[in-house]
Amino acid sequence: MSRCRRRCLFLLEKCRHMKQLKTAHAHLLTSGHGSDTFAFSRILDFCSNPLHGSLSHGWNLFQRIQNPTICICNTMIKAFFLNGHLTDAIHIYSQILVTGLHPDNYTFPYVLKACAGLQSFHLGELVHGQSLKLGFWFDVFVGNSLISMYTSFGDVRAARCAFDEIPFRTAVSWTVMVSGYAKSGDVETARMIFDESPMKDLGVWGSIISGYVQNNCFKEGLVMFRLMQSTGMEPDEAIFVSVLCACANLGAMEIGIWVHKYWNQLGRHPMSVRLITGFIDMYAKCGCLGVAKKLFDEMPQRDIVSWNAMISGMAMNGDGENAIRLFSEMEKDGVRPDDITFIAIFTACNHSGNAYEALRLLDRMCRVYNIDPKMEHYGCLVDLLGRAGLLKEAKELVLRMPDSSSHGRSEEAIAWRALLSGCCSHGQAEMAEDAAERLFVLEHHSGAYVLLSNLYAAAGKHDDARRIRKMKDQRGVGKAPGCSSVEVDGVVHEFVAGEERHLQMEEVHGVLRKMDKQMDDFG
Repeated sequence: MSRCRRRCLFLLEKCRHMKQLKTAHAHLLTSGHGSDTFAFSRILDFCSNPLHGSLSHGWNLFQRIQNPTICICNTMIKAFFLNGHLTDAIHIYSQILVTGLHPDNYTFPYVLKACAGLQSFHLGELVHGQSLKLGFWFDVFVGNSLISMYTSFGDVRAARCAFDEIPFRTAVSWTVMVSGYAKSGDVETARMIFDESPMKDLGVWGSIISGYVQNNCFKEGLVMFRLMQSTGMEPDEAIFVSVLCACANLGAMEIGIWVHKYWNQLGRHPMSVRLITGFIDMYAKCGCLGVAKKLFDEMPQRDIVSWNAMISGMAMNGDGENAIRLFSEMEKDGVRPDDITFIAIFTACNHSGNAYEALRLLDRMCRVYNIDPKMEHYGCLVDLLGRAGLLKEAKELVLRMPDSSSHGRSEEAIAWRALLSGCCSHGQAEMAEDAAERLFVLEHHSGAYVLLSNLYAAAGKHDDARRIRKMKDQRGVGKAPGCSSVEVDGVVHEFVAGEERHLQMEEVHGVLRKMDKQMDDFG
């Protein structure tokens, strides 16, 4: 390699923004190395970066090349993919085939990712077939991309076939397969794949921990975190976020505080926006609103998720007024709210009993931010209006909801259940009957029957109350058992009504008997 060429490549590697890149490119051209394909691929690679590159500049350069190599084409496919131009990435792949170039194991991963991003199952299968024709049966890079693509389509069986065909699997192969099963809701098989994995790096551990948490198996996620720690492996940021999510949903504040101290001991500062948001969410859900607000106020940068976590935290802790005030502050800062923001702010209005403010914000959500209400928004608003006694407005809102065929019956049932609850609270039997009749169609659940029966009983209509209970029994509608959990010395204990599986159940009953006796003694 000549000294001049080495200097040109050195200048390219040192570039930090487009102005520097253009200067280095000019130096490359004037020094007679303008046709250097390796240097040109480095230029395109820099342009592909969404943060400091320029896709348009890279595309203009690419179009000037008469006969691009497969390496340069691969870089252009990567550039389009990283910048979200998925159709253009597929177009470059098509050009490769037309011109007679042979795709390699760097081509297919990004093309398969583009197919996954486009959610084009048919196109993905075609690319898969092309990779087989070209002999990439056993390539681990292509295989891992196939697993990831098929799991994004929800086809875990096809993903497993691709996984089984890889003769020499890497840790990435096991990670993607565990994540695939977890995303499909099959955490048992995900755990089996994890246990079979001969190599367990942070990615594999992270996939099973996040898999449990994503499927609401929070206790199991914490158990896996403890197991990972016993191996001496230090968690990465993604694992910390998953663990904090588990602590938040379990209300396991002691464990959450310990995780915070553990992070500080590792000395990995500063925290990312994502991790601080995880701590804010955990502290807020565990009732430590002051700590959550302190972390939020100290954030040098905030994204929409951070604002949502803080607004939601205030709302769930009953501080509706400050949540609404924080929402106004967010708007003044120029942060655009999303649909999750409005769920949080409607909840805040609910806690503060501010029904008319919620209706004003609903109008703002639709007209100013062009966000279509989802079933969660309707459910929250109907519950708010019902609590406020604005049952007519609540019913009008329910009737405005889209048909259940577009979102599912269980989601529509949330709003109708809220309306029924409001009617029962305010003794509106006629409207309650209408809501209950709709719920009987939408779900096989005892709640509507119990609420309506109790309403009739409270109104002295005992025959009607018996009729509803009899209807429930005839239709075979059972009541789901209640479940509760408590954290003691950093361990979360779970109890299900009617079950005696807990190892210390006898001691629990003994304490309850003592409490009963003491209460009897005090009258």
